[in-house]
Amino acid sequence: METLSINSPTKDSTLPSGLQISEEVEKRYNVVKSVGEQCIHDDELKDLLAKKAAPVCYDGFEPSGRMHIAQGLMKILNVNKLTSAGCRVKIWIADWFAYMNNKLGGDLKKIRVVGEYYKEIFQAAGMNSENVEFLWSSDEINARGDEYWPLVMDIACRNSLAQIKRCMPIMGLSETEELSAAHILYVCMQCADTFFLEADICQLGMDQQTVNLLARDYCDAVKRGNKPVILSHHMLPGLQQGQKKMSKSDPSSAIFMEDEEAEVNVKIKKAYCPPDIVEGNPCLEYVKYIILPWFSEFTVERDDKYGGNRTFKSFEDIAADYESGELHPKDLKDALSKALNKILQPVRDHFKTNSRAKNLLKQVKGYKITRVMPTASSTDKEDLSVNTSSAASSSDTGLQVSEEAEMKYKTVRSIGEECIQEDELKNLLAKKPAPICYDGFEPSGRMHIAQGVMKVTNVNKLTSAGCQVKIWIADWFAQLNNKLGGDLERIRVVGEYFKEIWQAGGMNNDKVAFLWASDEINGKGNKYWPLVMDIARRNNLRRILRCGQIMGRSETEVLSAAQILYPCMQCADIFLLEADICQLGMDQRKVNMLAREYCADIKRKNKPIILSHHMLPGLQQGQEKMSKSDPSSAIFMEDEEADVNEKINKAYCPPKTVEGNPCLEYVKYIVLPRFNEFKVESEKNGGNKTFKSFEDIVADYESGELHPEDLKKALMKALNITLQPVRDHFKTNERAKNLLEQVKAFRVTR
Repeated sequence: METLSINSPTKDSTLPSGLQISEEVEKRYNVVKSVGEQCIHDDELKDLLAKKAAPVCYDGFEPSGRMHIAQGLMKILNVNKLTSAGCRVKIWIADWFAYMNNKLGGDLKKIRVVGEYYKEIFQAAGMNSENVEFLWSSDEINARGDEYWPLVMDIACRNSLAQIKRCMPIMGLSETEELSAAHILYVCMQCADTFFLEADICQLGMDQQTVNLLARDYCDAVKRGNKPVILSHHMLPGLQQGQKKMSKSDPSSAIFMEDEEAEVNVKIKKAYCPPDIVEGNPCLEYVKYIILPWFSEFTVERDDKYGGNRTFKSFEDIAADYESGELHPKDLKDALSKALNKILQPVRDHFKTNSRAKNLLKQVKGYKITRVMPTASSTDKEDLSVNTSSAASSSDTGLQVSEEAEMKYKTVRSIGEECIQEDELKNLLAKKPAPICYDGFEPSGRMHIAQGVMKVTNVNKLTSAGCQVKIWIADWFAQLNNKLGGDLERIRVVGEYFKEIWQAGGMNNDKVAFLWASDEINGKGNKYWPLVMDIARRNNLRRILRCGQIMGRSETEVLSAAQILYPCMQCADIFLLEADICQLGMDQRKVNMLAREYCADIKRKNKPIILSHHMLPGLQQGQEKMSKSDPSSAIFMEDEEADVNEKINKAYCPPKTVEGNPCLEYVKYIVLPRFNEFKVESEKNGGNKTFKSFEDIVADYESGELHPEDLKKALMKALNITLQPVRDHFKTNERAKNLLEQVKAFRVTR
């Protein structure tokens, strides 16, 4: 991460770049620089102002309750300074961020009301709106989601989870607290905002500095020349001792913009203000950061016996008098109350005389301030048990299941090694003639037979039972998981190659839709991303980390922020696609369960049914699944006959042992479902035999009647018959041939 050091201003009017600075630019620089307690970096700011007449300055806020003077008066002062120096100010009304941070219970309608109330205050209190734009984050992101979300994902890919967690202070949290997945997404989005708004300057509080530095680091990572200048303003403390900032949940710590005169007086009277002590004295801070910048002076009125009236022009003089005891706390407080009330009076008047403003304030005062995230504990989550089949042919609702529905049920159920829940599946098939089934894949290299033959078999079974199958080509997910180095063009090529294989391999496409994730999400972003955010805010980080298996990762690995975003998005896919059935591998089970848990959280009745198919192992001993990075572990869909034979010959196949025997697994899950039989030809080991069930194959193999050599020969023959149409297609079809050449050249990366 970039160091938090600050450049000291240059003494002359020449920048290190050699650019001469005019007197006018020096003046503009001094005005802009005065906004920040810290600037990263001064020379960059001068250079920017010398080159650009109207730089874009990004400021923002979460609409989250009544506005206190730190948000109100300080922002007005800063914005007016920036516009006077020629800056264009974009104020980001971060409604989606307030939602993710569970402000106002995550109620977007309430958050919108608060945002409008804020705008009324800024207008009434004197913000110069001539070069100021108020932009609602939800509206802007929805309008240009195809620009925004790939940027968020790229930031997530390039930063580890640990790096993102270090930015938690931007939300008033520490990285050791119980975090939700939304807190990780929030940081990536706020970093993206800087670039989305084309900001030259990030003008936010000191508490936002870590994420602004993240934006500068991202510039280094993507080799972007113009880094945003960070101008971090001071954070006003609360009124009581030790309160680092004002708190909306503790009204005694803050002065609100529409507080009555009497309320301001009482709060200042009770404020911490130790005699002769400047450090940590909130009353003096308010004078320094609000009153002096607002009026350019601070007038103290007192009896002659206490020194008489005095008007201060600098904070140094005020601090000197206060430390010496010449300025008494009571006199300081009285003068501060008077000055604040003078500033706030136009706001009070506006909220009393303007009916819209009055109505907004009434609503805002009625809202309860919240911060606790709506995440269920792990003990509240649905048990991962599996229903056993119902004894009767009726569902738990008492619905009679017809013979046709029973047949459809048996066909669909045969796909899954596991089904959650069987009664729900029967009920669905009895009520809905064409249920939607969601399947998907990450385009990430050559296709092995587990992805090819098994998917063709499963999809054809589903469509024969009347299901509509939506196959999700998860290009953005492959990018998040850094497949093929995150190169979307290559990922797209692989996706097209996969489609060619399924077509050649005999997939019935009548009721099948291939959907590119990036295209569908961009087209329905205003529906999709709020869903992702809601899933993220309802699940703590520990729960999402448990889903790492869906990406082939463990929760103990060093993860990027992208691997937190991935499960939330995959969970949202199910609802975006309106899926009734999730037909994915056993390794995807945890995220499918997350979708069912989400239904319980939001009181959604129709939970997706989880139909998890078996995961084919690799060819060698102990390989739980085929690996594209180890060609000897997998048979690829366009492997030549000789390649298939060599791989099966070398495959692990211990005599008389069924458990953990990959050759027997391929017979069970590929050959038998494809041909409804398994033919073994042998001259010396009992002659030819045709098996109709896997149980018979197992019995012969365990007894030694079926020899490994004969099993392997029969398996080779069946696989080669299955794969021959695919080979022919990739030899005769120019498009397919070209795709395969490209895919073979791609390096498999993780």
